[in-house]
Amino acid sequence: MSSASMIELHQVSKSYGHGDAEVQALHNVSLAARQGEMVAVMGPSGSGKSTLLTIAGTLEDPTTGEVLIAGQPVRNMSKAAQAQLRRRTVGYVFQDFNLLPGLTAAENVSLPLELDGISGRRARHAALAALDGLSLGSRAAHYPDQLSGGERQRVAIARAMIGERQVVLADEPSGALDSVNGEVVMQLLHGACKDRGMTAIVVTHDAQLASWADRVIFIRDGQVIDQTMPVPGPESLLTAEPEK
Repeated sequence: MSSASMIELHQVSKSYGHGDAEVQALHNVSLAARQGEMVAVMGPSGSGKSTLLTIAGTLEDPTTGEVLIAGQPVRNMSKAAQAQLRRRTVGYVFQDFNLLPGLTAAENVSLPLELDGISGRRARHAALAALDGLSLGSRAAHYPDQLSGGERQRVAIARAMIGERQVVLADEPSGALDSVNGEVVMQLLHGACKDRGMTAIVVTHDAQLASWADRVIFIRDGQVIDQTMPVPGPESLLTAEPEK
């Protein structure tokens, strides 16, 4: 695996329960995602996709195997060090948005920076800039229940990309959206990878949306069964030369 990889999983397995009740969610999974790369993960329900993301982002420990983020092995890190790594390096985008209802859009976005010790003023300035970048500047003072589904998901993306985070992990980020907003979300994540050099791993069930990714990994029964370069994605239509 390349030293330029931002996320690496080496022979990762994850089991729950014991004895006859043991369930293996992942089995010897190895993958890497490079800086600036967007990787889509596809597979049937219960195949281990979400478990892969939680382990990649240090929310869960693997039963066996190793995870590296930005070249740092996380196995021997304390829980506090892992939490700091997540705040500074890894952002999450959830299917259900996971916004705090009592905070405005700007406050939701600035929260990770404030938790990491950034002053409220600097955090708010960064949050407003992030929202402006996603055409949400006029909605900064609105609460989540005052926003549409597409707007809430864009707020969640802004929160995931705030600061100098280098990795975005997205679990079915378009699952609660219509097809138009789903395309917008994937285009935003794709743009973040290409324009900012971020790395994204995106779980999706939609092959059309997965075509935004540089690579598609297929997982079944907790194992990677294939990975492939997708057909040219939707953005290729914007750059294709006209036929002569």
